[in-house]
This record gives sequence, C-alpha cells and structure tokens, in this order.
Amino acid sequence: MPLRNSSLVTKFILVGLSQQKELQLPLFLLFLGIYVLTVVGNLGLITLIGLNTSLHTPMYFFLFNLSFIDLCYSCVFTPKMLNDFVSENIISYVGCMTQLFFFCFFVNSECYVLVSMAYDRYVAICNPLLYMVTMSPQVCSLLMVGSYVIGFAGAMAHAGGMLRLTFCDSNIIDHYLCEVLPLLQLSCTSTHVNELVFFIAVGVVITISSISIFISYTLILSNIFRIPSAEGRSKAFGTCGSHIVAVVLFFGSGAFTYLTNSFSGSMDQGKFASVFYTNVIPMLNPLIYSLRNRDVKLALGKTLKRVLF
Repeated sequence: MPLRNSSLVTKFILVGLSQQKELQLPLFLLFLGIYVLTVVGNLGLITLIGLNTSLHTPMYFFLFNLSFIDLCYSCVFTPKMLNDFVSENIISYVGCMTQLFFFCFFVNSECYVLVSMAYDRYVAICNPLLYMVTMSPQVCSLLMVGSYVIGFAGAMAHAGGMLRLTFCDSNIIDHYLCEVLPLLQLSCTSTHVNELVFFIAVGVVITISSISIFISYTLILSNIFRIPSAEGRSKAFGTCGSHIVAVVLFFGSGAFTYLTNSFSGSMDQGKFASVFYTNVIPMLNPLIYSLRNRDVKLALGKTLKRVLF
C-alpha cells in the first residue's frame, strides 16, 4: 500500500523532552556531550577490536556487534533529537516510520546479542575445554545472523502495523522520537490489533531474553561456587561481571519504561525513563566493557604505541 494512501498526515511534530525555552540550550549541550561520548566510545571499541588480532575471539566478536548496534541505534534518533532543541521539531511521515523501524530493529537485535553473550560466558566458564569448538566462527556467525533476523522480524511487525493505521488531524507526538505507544495515541482508527502485537512482541522478547540469560547465569554461578580457590572464583566472576551490569541496565530500564507507560498512563514519566536506555546505556556500554577489562587495556596500549611511535 503506498504511504500517501495509508495516512492523511504528512508530517509530525515531536514535543521533545521539554517545551520550556530556557532548557533547550542546556539540554542540547547535555545530549550533544552524551552523543559524542557514545560515538567515540563505540566507534573506538569497534576499531580496537578490528585492529587487534588478540581480540579476535568469540567474546569480542559479540562485543563488536553490541557496539555496532549501540552506535547505529543512537544515530537513528539522536541527531534529530539534537536538531529539535534548536529548530523546528518536525519530522515527515516517511521519516517517522523509518525511524520507528530502525529503532525497533536495533533494540530487538541488542536483546538477542546480549543473550548470545550470556551463552558465550556459560560455555567459557562451564565447558572451557570445549569452548573453541562450541563457539566456532560458524556458530558465532549464526547467533549474530539470528539476532539480526529476529530484530528485523520484530521491527517489521511494529512498523508494518503502524502503516495500516490512519492519522487524521492530530500530528503532535508527545515524545522525542517516533515510538510505538505515542504514535498509537494519535491514530483515528482502531489500534487494538497494534496494541496486541506490541505487547506480545515486547513480552516475547523480554521473556525469552530474560529466561535465557537467567538460565545461563544460574548454571554459571553454580559452576563458579564449585571452584575450590578464591582466586579462581574471582577470575570467573570477573569474566562475566561487565555483562551482568549491561544486562541489568538495559533490561531494567527498558522494562521500567514500558511498565510506566502501560500502568501509570503518564507519557512524561515514560519519556524521561526512556532517555536512560536510548541515550545513556549506549554511552555506558563501552565504559562497562573496557574500564575493568585487561585485554582491552593491553590492546589499547599496543594500538596507541603503533599509532604514536
């Protein structure tokens, strides 16, 4: 169905985080700083992993993809968000649907990349002798392809459902990006099917991801506690500590955002809560995975020596 026939609205107005004019410049500077750190951190980690053969292992292959996804989905909406702080916050219908699709695609993909990383840690700690066989390049590639395919399917479900709706008069989106729930509030046709698809899709992603990660770490912890030496237990905890922090932050903030929207009915609360998982977490992930990571620090030192000397 052509886009022009599926909607009477040709453009939307994004309300943004705040309508107070005195806050626009401080918010612009704040989110510009977050965006620069996000791009530099994730692009730096991608480059570092690509240039250093010592980091060409399954764990860093998944981390490479996580950084790539964080970089991409931050770029999907942050430039527009920054522009809206200093100029008219208008987005075309096609631009809005495109933003919605890619945002859903990268967020869904990240969920399953985190699941793959949990499985990688499970194999590394519980079956270390079979690690390189189990986590072969073919298996790692299949896990990543599967993550992106599932992410694409979820994005198609959300964006495809949105394209069947009609938007008549109201075109003001009470958000800083084109999200599913704020858009559903503007439709002048029934949204029951879309709401059902949304909550089933989000529920399936969160349930499958959470259960898979929980099972992986239950087995990991039971194995760690059987390690006789304190040093061995500490080393094992160290290999998965960063991933646990990233998982808790991502799923915790995402669940809080959608539960806030669903039960409180306040879009403002959900809007400010979503800042954490859309803006802050992509900035934090490179720091979480690199600050306490000896391999990354060594690779960074070698790379800087090659570049500077």
